[in-house]
Amino acid sequence: MYEDDDVLVVNKPAGLIAHSDGRTVEPALVDWIVEHYPQTKDVGEPWVSPQGEVIARPGLVHRLDRATSGVMVVAKTQDAYAFLKQQFQDRLVEKVYRAFVYGHPKQDGGVIEAEIGRSSTVPKRWSAQFGARGTKRAAITEWRVLRRGADPETGEKVSLIEARPKTGRTHQIRVHLKAIHHPVLFDPLYATGKPRLLGFSRPALHALQLSLTLPSGKWMTFEAPLPEDFQRAVEFFAPS
Repeated sequence: MYEDDDVLVVNKPAGLIAHSDGRTVEPALVDWIVEHYPQTKDVGEPWVSPQGEVIARPGLVHRLDRATSGVMVVAKTQDAYAFLKQQFQDRLVEKVYRAFVYGHPKQDGGVIEAEIGRSSTVPKRWSAQFGARGTKRAAITEWRVLRRGADPETGEKVSLIEARPKTGRTHQIRVHLKAIHHPVLFDPLYATGKPRLLGFSRPALHALQLSLTLPSGKWMTFEAPLPEDFQRAVEFFAPS
C-alpha cells in the first residue's frame, strides 16, 4: 500500500499468519517480507512461543490475528522499528476496525473499559468478563454502530460496528465485543455455538485504517479496502 526508506504498509489478507506460531509449518507474512526485503531479516525483536521456541519476527511492529484482514505497518530498519514501537507503546497510533456482530446493540455506541485476562475455560481464551484469571491488563475500546440489519436467509439480527481500540491487547476487539454480548460473526473462540451468518467463513473483523507518524516526521493515514466478504455483507444493509 505504501513504501519509503523506513517502512512498508501492507494489506494482509485473511488467513495469512503474521509470523510462525511455533506449532504449525505454513507460509507467513514475515516470509514474504524477508523474500522481498532481505535487509529486514534482523530488524525487530524475536518472540518466544509457549513451547519455548524462539520465533523471528523481522520487521513486525504489531500484528493482526490470522483470520483478520487489513492494514499493517512493517519496519525496514532497526531505527524505524524503535521509532514505531514507541508510538504503539505510547498509544499514539490510531486504529480503526470494521466488524460484523451478532444482534443489535441497544446503544448506538460507547466505550468499553474492561481489563482482559485469561478465561477459565478450555481451550484457554482471553476474557474481559467475571472469572478471568491471572494478570489482568487494562483495555479500552471505543465503538459505534454504523448499520443494523439481518441475515437474509435466517432473519437473525446483525450489526456493522466501527471499533477503535485505544490499547493493543491480544484479541482485544473480539473479547470486548463478546463482553457486551455482541461477539464478532463466526468467531470460533468468542462466538461458539452461534450460527454462520452473512456468508462469512472467518471472523468478520477487518483492520480498516492505521494512522501514525512515520520516521520521516510525516503523519499519515492508510486505509485497506474492504475485502470481498465484507463488500458482499454490506450489500444486505441499509444505512441506520
